[in-house]
Amino acid sequence: MRIHQLGDGTPEICVVAAVHGDEPCGVHAVEQLIADAPPVQKPVKLVVANEEALEAGVRYLDDDLNRAFPGDPNAESHERRLAHDLSREVRGCTTLAIHSTQSFGEPFAVVDSVDPVSRDVAPKLPIVALIETDERTEGRLVEYPNVIEIEAGYQGSEAAAENALEVTRAFLAATGAIDAAEAAGPAVEVPVFRLSDPIPKPPAERYEVFAANFERVREGEAFAAADGQELTAEEPFYPVLLSPYGYENQFGYAARKAGDVEQ
Repeated sequence: MRIHQLGDGTPEICVVAAVHGDEPCGVHAVEQLIADAPPVQKPVKLVVANEEALEAGVRYLDDDLNRAFPGDPNAESHERRLAHDLSREVRGCTTLAIHSTQSFGEPFAVVDSVDPVSRDVAPKLPIVALIETDERTEGRLVEYPNVIEIEAGYQGSEAAAENALEVTRAFLAATGAIDAAEAAGPAVEVPVFRLSDPIPKPPAERYEVFAANFERVREGEAFAAADGQELTAEEPFYPVLLSPYGYENQFGYAARKAGDVEQ
């Protein structure tokens, strides 16, 4: 784990990159900020988390770091030891954790639940949606207080790297670390989607998806197929992280619209 600090004092703002070693977009944002060294009004901690997996070009070495929290300092697993160390670094901080995805090209945010921090920060970020997991994930960094995850775009793409930098600058402006003029655009209204259930993916050799993320699927509408066999919605839902091969055993998640957050 590599840590760099902008400004003097004890940071209460943190940016975490490379929780997954095959998602380098956040590293681009962190390294650009280090190179630019913008004047900060509050100290900021910049973390490149899983350096070993990043160097190997793999998601993780032993365990998925974003399923390993709170971790164990005495574990044999590299990621479980790292989870313990990283949880210590984000404690007491408002944190942006940067990810990328195989399902969607535009940035969106993920929180455990919409709280005063995310309600204040999210509308100031260049994102298309805010996802509330509603405690349906386990062992993830986003379960810690005041942590916002960002899915910056398609994994490995230049667009995701540029999105990550833009969102990070907006996050630092929203939290008062840098001047608001350094961020892109004014605050906007952001739709909130609350996860309900995973969308199961039956065993097959070939998968397809027909629905678009964040767009309503009607009851009876075909949203995906497995080996050419269409799967239809038993009730209306909004797809989140929907993709044919992003997960091993599920297409993504069903969600419901839960309102908006706005400045």
